[in-house]
Amino acid sequence: MLEPARSYEEAVAKFRWRVPARFNIGRDVSDRQDGGRLALIYRDEAGNEARYTFADIAKLSNRLANVLLAQGMKRGDRLAILLQQSPETAIAHIAAYKAGLIAVPLFALFGVEALEYRLSNCGARGLVTDASGLVKIAPIREGLTELRTILLTDGGSGGDANLCFAAGDQPIAFWPSVEAASDRFTAADTAADDPALIIYTSGTTGQPKGALHAHRVLLGHLPGVEFPHEFFPQEGDLMWTPADWAWIGGLLDVLLPAWHHGVPVLAYRARKFDPDEAFFLLAKYGVRNSFLPPTALKMMRQVQNPARHGFKLRSIGSGGETLGSELLDWGRATFGLTINEFYGQTECNLVVGNCAGVMKAKPGSMGRAIPGHTVAVVDDDGNELPAGEPGNVAVRRPDPVMFLEYWRNPEATRAKFAGDWLMTGDTARRDAEGYFRYHGRSDDVITSAGYRIGPAEIEDCLLKHPAVAMAAVIGVPDPVRTEAVKAFIVAKPGVVPDAKLVGEVQDWVRTRLAAHEYPRLVEFVGELPMTTTGKIQRKVLREREAARQTERTG
Repeated sequence: MLEPARSYEEAVAKFRWRVPARFNIGRDVSDRQDGGRLALIYRDEAGNEARYTFADIAKLSNRLANVLLAQGMKRGDRLAILLQQSPETAIAHIAAYKAGLIAVPLFALFGVEALEYRLSNCGARGLVTDASGLVKIAPIREGLTELRTILLTDGGSGGDANLCFAAGDQPIAFWPSVEAASDRFTAADTAADDPALIIYTSGTTGQPKGALHAHRVLLGHLPGVEFPHEFFPQEGDLMWTPADWAWIGGLLDVLLPAWHHGVPVLAYRARKFDPDEAFFLLAKYGVRNSFLPPTALKMMRQVQNPARHGFKLRSIGSGGETLGSELLDWGRATFGLTINEFYGQTECNLVVGNCAGVMKAKPGSMGRAIPGHTVAVVDDDGNELPAGEPGNVAVRRPDPVMFLEYWRNPEATRAKFAGDWLMTGDTARRDAEGYFRYHGRSDDVITSAGYRIGPAEIEDCLLKHPAVAMAAVIGVPDPVRTEAVKAFIVAKPGVVPDAKLVGEVQDWVRTRLAAHEYPRLVEFVGELPMTTTGKIQRKVLREREAARQTERTG
């Protein structure tokens, strides 16, 4: 959609949305492509490789779509996908879209409680997972009353988990069922506004909310991918990100937009990010375009002599946290290019960004409104504020990239808008040239290593620990992660807080929610600051931490 231009103003002037009335993501990224072209390079942690053409992806997704319908799934049903970056993940997504189902990506490192809530809330009728995911599902299977079909992608070590399932409820082997199905399938005739995807995002109160997106969300992402990747695609482009495809940054910043343009993608995600290995992968597979979150870049910056790997990137996009001048300078020295920062959120992604080819990069700035999007700084009532004045970052509807609603949560959906402005929950200033400079969250969401983490879910998990009477969670400054999760805990009477208990509560959260959500810092306190109505005042805790930091550095 985004035509090459010589300036930001020209790019904006030339841009036009082209969103057809009828559109299906699955058909677009597979059936429409040149079948002989390379679509996916998959590398596992043992170094084994597999390559798939677009024809392979089209036929495999057709086969899986037939399997899902044969299992009784019907249009509008939710298919949860609990897998890391892999061919099965991509195939499951495309099959879901083709069949008119709603895909629900789930982070493979989620713990049992995190999975139980999301699977129950979305009413998943089907699930695609591997042996490690099955082990987590087994103890909660009985409570997932709407779940009818589980497809298991590997034999693995899931035998013990299989024993937990009732007779007649055993998982179905993914590959044998796919191979036995027909590779002919006619994709559902979906409207661009028909629902396609639910991605859960953390909030400050209550449980996570499911952002429901339409098929048009892929088209809405295109300018936000094309702009920071210097008018993507170009000849020889190949994309990779260490970000998991369960998040909007991996799925809709990389995989699906690349395939829309017929560009191959490298699939590889180690259990733990290795910065030296990242340089190796970029070189070995000829990666030309990458989405690298700031935390990954900060870790890669510590690698000595990375040039020995011989990588040749054309573009790097980064988002989730603000890049500083030092990181930008390091990027130029290391890669020979300017890392283009971009901004968005699960509900309305990639709406602000940079493109060094047509505009100057201002360190600390998120960039300017991506062509096609109307973004402003507004007050709480949705009134636009003048340049230089701080306020809420807001996006005007209608917008193809904007979510439809929060799943089964109309009250939260209404609260997200002020008139026609979607309120992102972030605060910023916009200068006279239209550059946005991020200030922070207007709520209590924690930004850590590129993840946005809601404190309420962690607090709820902590309260279930037998030694915890009350808990409050905030983010505190961290030089690598931007913020680290810190928990303030009031112990139950008779409990003696010690280092052993700290480790216990950390593991409690790590195993039940996710590794990125556990509190890296724990402080036991006698009481928590509360409002007169009994609500925890996280702002007071943040202010206390800021005062402590000032004393330490002052």
